[in-house]
Amino acid sequence: MNYNENNPMSYSTSADAVSYDAGLRSYMLGVYNYMASALVLTGIFAYLASHWAPLVSALYNFDGRHSGLTGLGMLVAFAPFAFVIALSLGINRLSLPAMQATFWAYSAVMGLSLSSVFFVYSGQSIVRVFFITAIMFGSMSMWGYTTKRDLSGVGSFMFMGLFGVIIASLVNMFLHSSALQFAFSVVGVFVFIGLTAWDTQKIKALYYQTQGNTVAAGKSAIMGALSLYLDFINLFLLMLQFFNDRR
Repeated sequence: MNYNENNPMSYSTSADAVSYDAGLRSYMLGVYNYMASALVLTGIFAYLASHWAPLVSALYNFDGRHSGLTGLGMLVAFAPFAFVIALSLGINRLSLPAMQATFWAYSAVMGLSLSSVFFVYSGQSIVRVFFITAIMFGSMSMWGYTTKRDLSGVGSFMFMGLFGVIIASLVNMFLHSSALQFAFSVVGVFVFIGLTAWDTQKIKALYYQTQGNTVAAGKSAIMGALSLYLDFINLFLLMLQFFNDRR
């Protein structure tokens, strides 16, 4: 809105809009910075846990006849769920520094739990799929940020699809069907693409609720980063299955 000297409110409205846009950009940049830093930390710990002998022996049991997780490896595999619950339930109880520390710890433990990817897929395929996932994720997140369409209906539909994928994957643990595996992988990709757009729009909407409260905005940014981080990780793991470039 242009300044109109006959309408003093026009300048005020324009100034508020500029301030809002700058604040929103700063808030979303903080969310993406948290997420990107978490991905880097996850990648570092995943690589270390698959290439550094002390960590490999601590997490995995390779005895020549069969392979599997050690006791510590089993603990690490389920630990990320505990961190997500702690962050979700502790948002009103934990301080902002405590939430940040918990988020970084979660990212590191997630890296340890995902280190098996390096034993299954070649390094070249992991890097290639990571960049493909980044492009897909970035495109959908940008659309979710810029679209004027209300995506709440899309989010609800995608959550239904997510439950379907989870149930199908549990059933397939007993059926071992490659066709079913491929089918729910395809559905899963579309589900997390949709969730990426919806979560981005939801995070953007939360900015309205936290304006003027630095601590609440910081906590909200961490939880938003967690949502996008999970979307990215799940999309990445599903995309790996399509390339099937196994060791």
